[in-house]
Amino acid sequence: MRDERQLDPVRPDGVPATRLDDDDPTGRRSFLKRLGGSAALAATAGAGVTALRAEEPQQEVPPEPEVRYGMLIDLRRCIGCQACSVACKAEADVPLGVARSWVEYTEKGHYPNVSRSFLPRLCNHCSTPHCTRVCPTGATYKRPQDGIVVVDQGICIGCLYCAQACPYTVRFLNPVTRFADKCDFCAHRVSQGVVPSCVNTCQGRARIFGDLNDPDSEISKMVATHPVTVLRRGMGTEPNVYYIDVDFADENLARPGEYVRVTTHQGSRKERG
Repeated sequence: MRDERQLDPVRPDGVPATRLDDDDPTGRRSFLKRLGGSAALAATAGAGVTALRAEEPQQEVPPEPEVRYGMLIDLRRCIGCQACSVACKAEADVPLGVARSWVEYTEKGHYPNVSRSFLPRLCNHCSTPHCTRVCPTGATYKRPQDGIVVVDQGICIGCLYCAQACPYTVRFLNPVTRFADKCDFCAHRVSQGVVPSCVNTCQGRARIFGDLNDPDSEISKMVATHPVTVLRRGMGTEPNVYYIDVDFADENLARPGEYVRVTTHQGSRKERG
């Protein structure tokens, strides 16, 4: 703490305050002069800041893509066969130990009243993704023609800032390429008019892929006519992967005495709901 008793009041020009008003007994003229000078200085500084702000380039908001691809997963039809996970591995040559797409198993209840449900996981290709905002090189971006979030491995440096920002734990460091990796909706197939490999392989036809901006597409009709939800809506990312009849049961949120077990193929898992 400063000892205020040791501070001698002085004028801005270094003259002790006791001599401030030798030529002005009331001190009012000196005070007004100093006040006027401060106001002029503040006005000049304010004008400079305003000019600098006017010169700053305004960040442009990217336009909404004409096509917005998304996926709907109907869990009433999912049997947890992992065919989608195997197809993804084969299509994208994903190394062992990591996954672009996988299915979680959820077991819960009290014997003999127990149940098992499934939750396929993949990149949500969000409309306002967190990953693109933190990437220092711009390697992670949304394709302007269809809204698919992709990784340009030509400029990715493998820092994994994107993986830390993603609330869905769907990004990983590819152990072979040493670049960030994730589901890209099989962009190479979609560009040729073919659905993603997981959609093509699903035995129960639980996955529907299409343009969410087209009201006549199958996915748009399903989203409009069925109660759907997304994962972690509160994160504000606006996911484009929707679910029907999802079970958000979580081991960390189980009530006392309730049995809940979630089996996942990812090393770490954040909250599901």
